[in-house]
Amino acid sequence: MKNVMVAPSILSADFSMLKNQVELVEKANADWLHLDIMDGHFVPNITFGPSLISSLRKHSSLFFDSHLMIEQPDKYIKDFAEVGSDLITVHVETTKHLHRLIQSIKDYGIKAGVALNPATPLETVQYVLGEVDLILVMSVNPGFGGQKFIENSLEKIRTLSAWKKKGGYAFNIQVDGGISDKNAQVILEAGADVLVAGSYIFNSQNISEAVQSLKSNCAR
Repeated sequence: MKNVMVAPSILSADFSMLKNQVELVEKANADWLHLDIMDGHFVPNITFGPSLISSLRKHSSLFFDSHLMIEQPDKYIKDFAEVGSDLITVHVETTKHLHRLIQSIKDYGIKAGVALNPATPLETVQYVLGEVDLILVMSVNPGFGGQKFIENSLEKIRTLSAWKKKGGYAFNIQVDGGISDKNAQVILEAGADVLVAGSYIFNSQNISEAVQSLKSNCAR
């Protein structure tokens, strides 16, 4: 059975009850906590910074998956590493020196990931597949939660999965955007290893049941 992970994104959480909601997804056996950091420049939204992650780290033992949707990410790797991120993902579109940026993340003893937007070709990350722990395929245009899954993302996931198998690489394939129990299975069949879900989980009537519905897809 394929080992697939669920990573609830707090982008859609109720921030007035954030500690409680993180506890709920942890009790529901979510695998990771996805932390969307946005600067209002690379994407048209502003979320939070290292201080919030530091606060959550005190109350959660989940794997912290920090997704930097920011310009000049190299300036902030140290900040996000030191507050408890277990993995930091940067966008290929934000740097001219991707290999060096990946290494700067790993220098802190944590995992490194690379994300690419829907319109960005997979070839832009092909030369670092042996260096990274994760490739994040954005299946919506980043910036806001609640968007519809872009169906063309499935072909990108399939191609990436084929490259992974052919090259014998160990990176995880993460998919973020528009994921629910309605499409989780087809995304997993395409080759995904980590499902990021925000609105589907945190806007549901029962957060624990929403997490479990995705976990049940993973178990098939």
